Amino acid sequence: MTTHAIFPQTGILGDAFACECGAVLAGRMTAELHAAENGLCSVCLGSGQEEMAPGLTHGCTACAATGGRKEQVIWQLAYAEAEHLITIAVVRGIVANFDGPFHLSEAADAVRAGMGLPAGRLPVGPRVRDLLLEMQAAGEITMLSAPDEMIGSDMVLYRDPQWQRARTLGM
Repeated sequence: MTTHAIFPQTGILGDAFACECGAVLAGRMTAELHAAENGLCSVCLGSGQEEMAPGLTHGCTACAATGGRKEQVIWQLAYAEAEHLITIAVVRGIVANFDGPFHLSEAADAVRAGMGLPAGRLPVGPRVRDLLLEMQAAGEITMLSAPDEMIGSDMVLYRDPQWQRARTLGM
């Protein structure tokens, strides 16, 4: 059985890749096709690692850092199903029920419970996150990610005195 591991190559032709099977692949698209044809993830080319910037890598999110095509396709199908089921209207309804600030995990858990989805069935958290970011971009909600100041090791200070809760437009 031939092994396939695809590596970037530097050359005068620009993006080039080489595979352990001996194939020389000109361009990213050719490397992705070769990876897919051989059961490898077409995002990380089978390495299981994504390079976000030169020298900065993390586990591939497309294949759950396995390097496999099967896992990549399963994730893509699950995310497409989540996009179909979890709409902006669903998330707006969940957000409207919170009386104050909430965590992303609380919103995702509320969506999961409201739809009767078992844990791990769909990527609920990433879908809810994407929709909350969309709502923030539209000015419907304000998202906070950290306190303004730490006081000691167990107390945080938020400078917003009203603690505006996430509100949707038109409600």
